[in-house]
Amino acid sequence: MSHKIRLDIANGMSQLGINVQPQDSISTAVFMILCCVVAFLAYVFVRWGLLAILRSAIKRSQATWGHVMVRHKVFEKLSLTIPAMVLNLVIPLVLDKHALLSSFIDRTLSLWLIIVLVRSTYAFLDATNDMADINQISRNLPVKSFVQLSKLIIFFIGFIIAISVLANRSPIYFLSGLGVATGLVLLVFRDTILGFVAGIQLSANQMVKVGDWIQMDKYGANGSIDEVSLTTVKVKNWDNTVTNIPAYALVQDSFINWRQMQESGGRRIKRSVLIDIETIKFIDEQQQQKLSQIPYVADFITKRNAEITTSNAHALQLTNITVFRAYLEAYLKQNSKIRQDMTFLVRELEPSAQGLPVQIYVFVNDTRWAFYEAVQSDIFDHVLAILPQFGLAVYQSPDGSDVRSLQASVAAS
Repeated sequence: MSHKIRLDIANGMSQLGINVQPQDSISTAVFMILCCVVAFLAYVFVRWGLLAILRSAIKRSQATWGHVMVRHKVFEKLSLTIPAMVLNLVIPLVLDKHALLSSFIDRTLSLWLIIVLVRSTYAFLDATNDMADINQISRNLPVKSFVQLSKLIIFFIGFIIAISVLANRSPIYFLSGLGVATGLVLLVFRDTILGFVAGIQLSANQMVKVGDWIQMDKYGANGSIDEVSLTTVKVKNWDNTVTNIPAYALVQDSFINWRQMQESGGRRIKRSVLIDIETIKFIDEQQQQKLSQIPYVADFITKRNAEITTSNAHALQLTNITVFRAYLEAYLKQNSKIRQDMTFLVRELEPSAQGLPVQIYVFVNDTRWAFYEAVQSDIFDHVLAILPQFGLAVYQSPDGSDVRSLQASVAAS
């Protein structure tokens, strides 16, 4: 067949006044040009013909995967294999008498196919990653990590095949020598290997996923996870900065994940107010009557006085701090924004040089940050305002004005 075509080319060129033989280099060059034209026309037909029809059909359809594949140009990249395959079929016919040139072109076309297939597979994997994001699969599985690992494996396979094509040897020949390079591979891809193993552990144990609020002081991270990749976890902090944490660090080091708090529907308030110890005292009957005017206090005083009459009076004698704690408990129990089914404490901590800490340990029924802060602020605004009615005061360290007042008092005396 190739000989007949060569004869036709030679006859045609003879009619143009160019005397060539069927096996001349000129006829071979013309034949190769014709092959390239055929390959180009095949590419044009597929790229701007068949693919145009396919894109039009995808636009009319509701299939999300099709739109994602078009966006990543998967089909366009695959279409680049068409001219290589056409040339691979016809070039041996053209260069049947030129073994060296035929071998060179064959290897070049093979490399072309390898590169195009690797790039097409990369595009397909990127489309798969996007589909996982759209369907929120990546919130529970480290899809991007698997995609990146797949790219590394594909690159490695493509590289081995390309080297074997250039060297005209079996890929097994090169694979057999990998044992020598294992140490180098482990050194170069240390973070990748550690990250992949960590990604599997993070996924299997559901330690983190996209959208989780984590806090890792060692890396200055305090925010929401934006991305979990093969080697890093990207955290968008609440101040709009971004922290990149090595994936294996989340397995090796400790961190706080606030996901359970968000899922439970309760966010903890754990804050203390420091009471000046000098203002804590017993209260007499007249003071009890005065405090009974404060909501929630009268019932507690009546109940405690009944206990005093039947028990050791000194052990149960009322103090203003006791009444204050009872008031706080009753006040918080009446607050509709506080979870009553979770830990609920108003307690005294160990006294210190800064006073007696009275701690509120409760849970707000809404985990949204702004809502939580508003509830917490309202509670402590009320606490600070109500303290003087119990004869209590907040401890404050002396400042410059206090020192000046003391100096003035000493000077006056």
